[in-house]
Amino acid sequence: MSTGVLARPKSWAAARQRLADYIELTKPRIAVMALVTVAVGSFLATIGPLDAGLFVHTLVGTGLLAAGASVLNQLLERDTDALMRRTENRPLPAGRVSPIEAMVFGFVLSAAGVNYLCLLVNPLTGLLGAATLILYAFVYTPMKRLTSLNTVVGAIPGALPPVMGWAAVRGNVEAEALILFLIVFLWQFPHFLAIAWIYREDYGRSGLKMLPVVDLSGGMTGRQMVGYSLALLPASLGPAVVEMTGRAYFFGALWLGLTFLGFAVAFALQATQDRARNLMRASLIYLPALLLLMILDLA
Repeated sequence: MSTGVLARPKSWAAARQRLADYIELTKPRIAVMALVTVAVGSFLATIGPLDAGLFVHTLVGTGLLAAGASVLNQLLERDTDALMRRTENRPLPAGRVSPIEAMVFGFVLSAAGVNYLCLLVNPLTGLLGAATLILYAFVYTPMKRLTSLNTVVGAIPGALPPVMGWAAVRGNVEAEALILFLIVFLWQFPHFLAIAWIYREDYGRSGLKMLPVVDLSGGMTGRQMVGYSLALLPASLGPAVVEMTGRAYFFGALWLGLTFLGFAVAFALQATQDRARNLMRASLIYLPALLLLMILDLA
């Protein structure tokens, strides 16, 4: 009797750990960011009342797809993750989940997401979702071992979710959706370069070819941060120019863009851990604030 009573808490603890590991494989924070941009694309594409059913289906399908892509990404990177301090305790490198389990889990989620979008939203959204999955898991992920240009490729699937949100409502991809794509595409460069600078020793140890690993002085990294932040500034004003949003958004986006640029310039002037961390934090505030402005100031 006592043995059974003692064994039960252990089994519950093991089950909770197992569930936590599977959830960790899906990278929930990344999925949430993708869903936010999908939601914004859907809101901006909507004329008249929002179709709640379609909106929910779009979020569910995209969520499944994002989770599956993250699992497959971690499956392919399990060896390099084991070499980095910040990722060595992830479920795969730590041995808590086997590669075959992760492969099945990742492919089931990915297939479910693509099919869900094709059947319950529309085929175009499903096709965009499939392209996002392939570019992220099977092109960008292996490129990280080969060239620092991997960031350019990785920024494409990162910027497709708002286009998926637009396509879900309109059934096509219009100029406004491409503006949303460009904003998220350009935002990713200073964001990821800041992260790569903070963890450049980890990336170098694992053999991943991120720019800050080879750019020891930070000069090229800083110039790219400033260049992309400068390009982001006019791109972020695009929604007001094409009258997706009003004047309040224009001035709010201008202020956000100049502030974000200021953090990039600060790093370029002095490449330090603190300034890279400040830029990363600014990037995490900038994009949600910009998207919120779009929703609040719909024209």
